Amino acid sequence: MAKIPLLILSFLLLTLHSLSQNPNPNSAYEELKLRGFPVGLLPADVSSYSLNRTSGEFSVDLGGRCQLLLPPDNYLASYSRRVTGKLLDGRIDDLDGIKVRAFFSWWSITRIRSSGEDLVFEVGVASAKYPAKNFDESQECEGRRKKNRKVADY
Repeated sequence: MAKIPLLILSFLLLTLHSLSQNPNPNSAYEELKLRGFPVGLLPADVSSYSLNRTSGEFSVDLGGRCQLLLPPDNYLASYSRRVTGKLLDGRIDDLDGIKVRAFFSWWSITRIRSSGEDLVFEVGVASAKYPAKNFDESQECEGRRKKNRKVADY
């Protein structure tokens, strides 16, 4: 009879140990922060995401198209239903799914890199630098119902 409680105790200890070794996955916002980016690069409407921790390849689902104004110059940005790319320390490469309207045209943001206190947004051969602090908080997508949550707390 003593073997069964010992077996159960061993199973519980093994389970607790494996849980401590594999904590719950971070949110998409936490993943940005871990790689040196502010959470405001993503809108507050992320419904799910996936990340390959080895390659850095990710996809973020927003549950619908999203438009918002990017600070500080209030450029209109359009996010696709799904944003993909490669999240690495200090840079986001192969970015697909975010466009910004400037100079009467839509430009795809293909890369974002962290440069000290600034973020550098690349659109093809051109780039623009903005203070990272302008992206400390996520914005709600225009035209969507406001939610009572603060994404900056993630």
